[in-house]
Amino acid sequence: MTDWAGRARARMAEIWADAADGAHDLGHLDRVWKSCRRIAREEGGADADVLAVAAYFHDAVNLPKDSPDRALASRLSADLAVRELTAMGFAADRLAAVHHAIAAHSFSAGIAPETVEARILQDADRLEALGAIGLARMFLIAGQMGAALFDAGDPLAMGRVLDDRRFALDHLEVKLFPAAAAMQTAAGRAMAAERAEWMESFRTRLLTEIG
Repeated sequence: MTDWAGRARARMAEIWADAADGAHDLGHLDRVWKSCRRIAREEGGADADVLAVAAYFHDAVNLPKDSPDRALASRLSADLAVRELTAMGFAADRLAAVHHAIAAHSFSAGIAPETVEARILQDADRLEALGAIGLARMFLIAGQMGAALFDAGDPLAMGRVLDDRRFALDHLEVKLFPAAAAMQTAAGRAMAAERAEWMESFRTRLLTEIG
């Protein structure tokens, strides 16, 4: 862990001191930073300090999934990160890179990642939505939103429109499988493919159990 990773983590612990969101906690930030480091080793060319602080501040402003302002969350997080890092003495000439990486990481923001740090952070955060941890977070968030596990009469949406606000299982097709197919880096694509295959196996098992 770089010194800036440790400092950013400590500041986020203070910012989130009263937060209670199992899907967006320090464990999530630690895992994103771990994935960032793994991808960066293979991708090359990333500024480690920019990547570290972007990883730890990327969800600083966490709006609910069903909030009408959800698409603004990454920009708000980027703005907050710049304010916090300025006060912490982070290099001024690297703040724009941090801001862009954070703003572009979000699926809902629709901002194309233009730097290596932004591509790595986007992939690392999307990996959190895949595999076993992705399924755990998916069902947790669905519960928070009051969604059902699946449509008992049509779990695969063969005769209805997919609706992941009503049925958690629909989220696989609505967002998670497309996210796995849209990774930005070679390392991210390989990691995502493995996790997507596991999710497909889980869905098959689930369908078998519910008949």
